[in-house]
Amino acid sequence: MSDASGMKFLVVGLGSIGQRHVRVLQQLLGGKAQISAYRTRGLPMVINDQMQVDRDKSPEEIYGLRVFEDFAEALDNKPDAVIVTNPNSLHVETALQAARHGCHLFIEKPLSDNLDRVNELIEVVREKNLVTFIGYQLRFHPGLKLINDYLIKGAIGNVVSAHIHFGEYLPGMHPYEDYREGFSARSDQGGGAILCLSHEIDYACWLFGAPRRVMAMGGHLSNLEIDVEDTASILFECFVNGRVVPVHVYLDFVQRPPSKHCRIIGEKGTLLWDYHESSVAFYDSDKKQWDKQIIFPFERTSMFREEMAHFLACIRGAETSLIPVEEGASTLRAALAAQESLREGRIVEVADTPRN
Repeated sequence: MSDASGMKFLVVGLGSIGQRHVRVLQQLLGGKAQISAYRTRGLPMVINDQMQVDRDKSPEEIYGLRVFEDFAEALDNKPDAVIVTNPNSLHVETALQAARHGCHLFIEKPLSDNLDRVNELIEVVREKNLVTFIGYQLRFHPGLKLINDYLIKGAIGNVVSAHIHFGEYLPGMHPYEDYREGFSARSDQGGGAILCLSHEIDYACWLFGAPRRVMAMGGHLSNLEIDVEDTASILFECFVNGRVVPVHVYLDFVQRPPSKHCRIIGEKGTLLWDYHESSVAFYDSDKKQWDKQIIFPFERTSMFREEMAHFLACIRGAETSLIPVEEGASTLRAALAAQESLREGRIVEVADTPRN
């Protein structure tokens, strides 16, 4: 398809992320956007990019959407692409139904909360030659793209270790709702810090490859009223250029203020990225000096625009998906191995999943 503006889009789920994708599609396609939505919870509220809520208006009214309450009826409307933003535990079943109708798939992270039917989904999208993309938007952050460029150029030599950190207080993430009822807090909906904060696991795999083994510690360590882990300290055994690289990923639902950063140590230098400072720093051990770059202006929504623009370009045939379903499955295997290690207190082998 040469022009995405004539396509029909179906957004599954109208929570904060679903509404954000609706706005992004409308920005990218203008008045030509043909967007409908499917939801099971009729929340009468509009949620903007700053998580501010207008409870006196509905998404239908503000965005001009046709909203379905029956998924089969929504698919009978023949969307060209489906944006899956419902709870993690429902992603694969939703995607399978859409794929069988020939719909391209944008699936919010993580791909699922288990591996059931993941291979079936991969087979269906391959058979029907569908575009798939998993919504790990940190891949589009200018700071992480710069970090990746440094690594590709070998600026710090052989990587020795990496330390990736993200913590944010769960009740503050979606202040418009009771955190105890959100899917992040519930095991039956695929919640927990490991899956819901898996952006960090994804970019660890992007930068250093899928891990071979994993050891995790943590659990439900705070007083938050949830039935999932709120803290996870994960050690991945990765291999870069045939060398073992230990990659430490720390995640929590507790931290105030939020913190998101990484440090990568090499034989010839060090790389630092800080999300909240919008900075990347490179220490050159030969010159014995830091080179710090401040990335301004940075707007969080820009990552969502870039990933959606990429998805549309893939549908047009102009680009190849950076995070297809196969790669989402690889990240999911790493995350599930970390969950298993945390539960059982042992090192877990990660199933080898080739990355495209």
